[in-house]
Amino acid sequence: MKHSNNSRRDFLRTTGKALALMPAVMAIDNTAFATTAQKVSKENNNKETKDTQLVLNIRDFGAIGDGQTKDTLSIQQAIDRCYVLGGGEVLVPAGNYFTGAIALRSNVLLRLEKDAILTGTPDFADYPVMQVRWEGKWVKGHTALIYAAEASNTGIVGPGHIAGNHALGGRPNDKYPLRHPALIEPIGCNNLRFENFSTDYYLMWSLHPTYCENIVIKNLTIRSTGGNGDGIDIDSCKHVTIDNCDIATGDDCISLKSGRGMEGYSLLRTTEDVTITNCTFADSIFACIGIGSETSGGIRNVKIQHCKFIGAKTHAVYIKSRPGRGAFIEDIICDDLEVSNVQAGFLRFNILGSGLQDQVPVPGLEGIPTIKNFRFNNIRVKDVPVLVDGTAIHPDKPLDGFTFTNISGTCAKGIALANIKKAKLKNINVTGFTGPLISINNVSGKGLDGATTIEAPKVPETIPATQPPYQLK
Repeated sequence: MKHSNNSRRDFLRTTGKALALMPAVMAIDNTAFATTAQKVSKENNNKETKDTQLVLNIRDFGAIGDGQTKDTLSIQQAIDRCYVLGGGEVLVPAGNYFTGAIALRSNVLLRLEKDAILTGTPDFADYPVMQVRWEGKWVKGHTALIYAAEASNTGIVGPGHIAGNHALGGRPNDKYPLRHPALIEPIGCNNLRFENFSTDYYLMWSLHPTYCENIVIKNLTIRSTGGNGDGIDIDSCKHVTIDNCDIATGDDCISLKSGRGMEGYSLLRTTEDVTITNCTFADSIFACIGIGSETSGGIRNVKIQHCKFIGAKTHAVYIKSRPGRGAFIEDIICDDLEVSNVQAGFLRFNILGSGLQDQVPVPGLEGIPTIKNFRFNNIRVKDVPVLVDGTAIHPDKPLDGFTFTNISGTCAKGIALANIKKAKLKNINVTGFTGPLISINNVSGKGLDGATTIEAPKVPETIPATQPPYQLK
């Protein structure tokens, strides 16, 4: 891939930050490395950045690429050398590189050439332990196969392949009690690129940016089938673009989340400004796109456009939360979607009981998520069992603004809604359904003529406040 001189200059410009973490597998002194890195980074900030981009080949640092010899140290040395020299690219040529966890650094791009494979080892000891996000909580856990902490202007580009070791997947258990490794996981990073490569992993997340900003994810082929495992989890991140990705997973293809319970609510790190375009989704265990259920930091300004949903165990789009989360889900816009081969339906809202309740939930009315402005336009469905299941909404905080227009295709059942104000339904041209097209309870707005009345949803009990009041610790 060619880059302009300006983009190269931007990429090479260092930020002056010291390394946040060093992998446990590195065979050099951490303090000495950090001191050197700080000095070099400071010097680079005080001079003009070079126009010539540095390129280092991992084979020059001893990488073998035979699929059996651990190349962790060689790969990490190439990345770290590139970093202290001011940044550039680390090249992974053709070969199968057997590796434990490796850390990306600021201003270093990892480039996987054609027929280059990074294959994770099966040994948990090869994946250092740090604070990671797990089901909306910060916990002690293993790093990903490729991770970054407090890094800027970094990422991975292809066309190579990254394969996690399937022995590492799954939930924490008695033998391995810490959170298991994800495949790729930047934490607290800025200006990230993940482009033009493929992945294979399951029973855990493939790409999990957390507390990151300015992320571009393009032209990825993600495979996480054969067990429960998300494709892309956007966790308390801002300014994210996901474009032209082909994702087939067990669990959600894409999940948007922002923390759980009073911890997530107190931190209030929102996932916002996320654009998902031109993607193809297939899911074999849950939904294609899940928004929630970990929403305690809030989720807003999400656009899903020009995408194909070619299979889902449940729904194409599932917006979910529960009392005890607090915060908000707002400004969710979907446009120009094709949906087929879904086993439950096109769209579901569940704001009453989705996901694990937190040990310290957000109490009372404050703990009921505020939801507003969900817009769905130009949707084409084929043989979906249910068009919209939208009744699991709390009457004390109804959905404020629901647009559902220009819908065509075939479905077995129509639209069921409850506790919504400012609804707008228009140009719904579907066939094949039995029963009423529109069923409502406590819904106001336009396009509801002829709707039948259904029972109100059951509402969970109010969550009491905890004593003493929650404090982050």
